[in-house]
Amino acid sequence: MTTATLTANLRHLYEGRDKRARRFRYALLITDISTIMFIVVSSFLPDHAVIELTDAVIGLYVLADFVARILVSRDRVRSALHPMNLVDLIVLVSFLAPIVGEGLGFLRVLRTLRMLRTYRTIDLLRQDFEFFRKREDAIIASLHLGIFIFVMTGLVYETQHYSNASIHNYADALYFTVTTLTTTGFGDIVLPGTAGRLMSVVIMIFGVTLFLRLAQVLFRPVKVAYECPQCGLRRHEPDAIHCKHCGAFVHIPNEGDS
Repeated sequence: MTTATLTANLRHLYEGRDKRARRFRYALLITDISTIMFIVVSSFLPDHAVIELTDAVIGLYVLADFVARILVSRDRVRSALHPMNLVDLIVLVSFLAPIVGEGLGFLRVLRTLRMLRTYRTIDLLRQDFEFFRKREDAIIASLHLGIFIFVMTGLVYETQHYSNASIHNYADALYFTVTTLTTTGFGDIVLPGTAGRLMSVVIMIFGVTLFLRLAQVLFRPVKVAYECPQCGLRRHEPDAIHCKHCGAFVHIPNEGDS
């Protein structure tokens, strides 16, 4: 198989719209989520050869995914320097370097966010799941908050579990992150030093902002994403027949139960 053929096949899998390409991208998404779950679970387990082997396998998967994304890109240099691909490099080193272990592997969650926010994946979810179409804003807002909590939990865990006697695993780090985000602050776990206080401030400011965004989309009237062909208005009631802005007919896909 020539390089051109390989690139064409990979581009079809990463960017195509047929069933094969859709299944491939869903498989990538499921694999990334499984990787994140492994990182969390392994923080509760003692070092073992099986965990190290799994680290290596995940690292090889990240490497293959990284190389494939560079190959299918029209501008490979720009793609290689994209922040999310640089995150992949950090994750790759984290999984393949025996000393580091899966320490920074939690950053892989940022790749999941980028994949979910790409037009093609959003379009697939809209086509395949009516539940997603009706609740897209709430789902995306929940995803943003969840990603933020997971990343900050990972940062707290990786920077504190060696030196902070109160943080032994991800559950402890998650507990601190959530109590700080909600400004509850029980005080039984604290991050010492200037860096710890600054991290707490970041969690409070950005976490509250994302939480308020989620509350906003949960309590406003439910609308679906559909672009009006006349004026471009993108949000409409699920049972709308006419665009509220220009009055044009809109044909919103539904299952007949709205």
